[in-house]
Amino acid sequence: MVRLSVIGERAAQRLLDLAGNRGAMPEARVAAFRALDAIGEPRALDAAMAALGDDHLTVVAAAISVTRAFLHTPKGLEALDRLSDTATDRQRATGIRVAAIEALASFKPETVQPLLRALQHDPDPVVVSAARGTIDHEPRGHHDAAHALLDAAERALPGDPMTLRAHLAVAAGTIPATVLHTIVEKVRIREGAESGAPRAAWTAARASAHLALAQRGSRLALYDLRETIESARSPVAPEFLSALSTIGDTTCLEPVAAAYAAATVGAATAEDWWRRGLADAFRRIAEREAVTRRHAVVKRIEKRWPGLFDALTTLLGSH
Repeated sequence: MVRLSVIGERAAQRLLDLAGNRGAMPEARVAAFRALDAIGEPRALDAAMAALGDDHLTVVAAAISVTRAFLHTPKGLEALDRLSDTATDRQRATGIRVAAIEALASFKPETVQPLLRALQHDPDPVVVSAARGTIDHEPRGHHDAAHALLDAAERALPGDPMTLRAHLAVAAGTIPATVLHTIVEKVRIREGAESGAPRAAWTAARASAHLALAQRGSRLALYDLRETIESARSPVAPEFLSALSTIGDTTCLEPVAAAYAAATVGAATAEDWWRRGLADAFRRIAEREAVTRRHAVVKRIEKRWPGLFDALTTLLGSH
């Protein structure tokens, strides 16, 4: 299902149909919801809210995750109402109520804290504990970071790339994938206006945003990831390689080969991690996509860099 996320709009309707099909396997519906979240499909909220009353707990949990992604969008109040109803419904399973409480924690604290405080008087001790933990132990910085990331996407990036990286480390998992994608694009533009150390710092911030997207299973910014790796003539932030290893597809193999070929020329021992990281990313992608020597991309690589494919696979002890 992760592969479907790259298809975007063309696959969205099929994913919506599958997610809402109560006769389908729960695992397939969960995967459909995850893919809808990854492509940032705006119609996913209706499907998710409809599934909040489903009989399968895993499906409801996936629907809660999708609904949470809409809390910071124009449909945020609608998403908030449905999550609040789920959190306070004493007929629902405890685990579902707790998941809804955790989702609500990513919204504006001044809005949700009255509800969370009321839930501390719930007859279910687990719900009470979850509500109390959200208020007492969820750092205020988490909420602030989430709002800062939304502001970075909608208005202006912070002046310091380290601040952006700190916000991403705290709250990247609680904002929509589309917001992270926008941040990647805006940071790339900012990089172009800088040079030297400031540019490198912004590049590192973009790498963090890429890794956050990859951890969500989203390929929204895969084109930028490919271009970054292909144009690299020296090591870049390791988060780029981690993201590539996680979500890269066959279109990434040639860019990885290009970067590896460039790195082998006069490569210093201190940069060996970069070459090995590229080789490892190549292997992971090739294995995940079931690429063999007969694949068209391998033939192009061999034509452009004779012997490189063998060098990569020999180094990795595969194929």
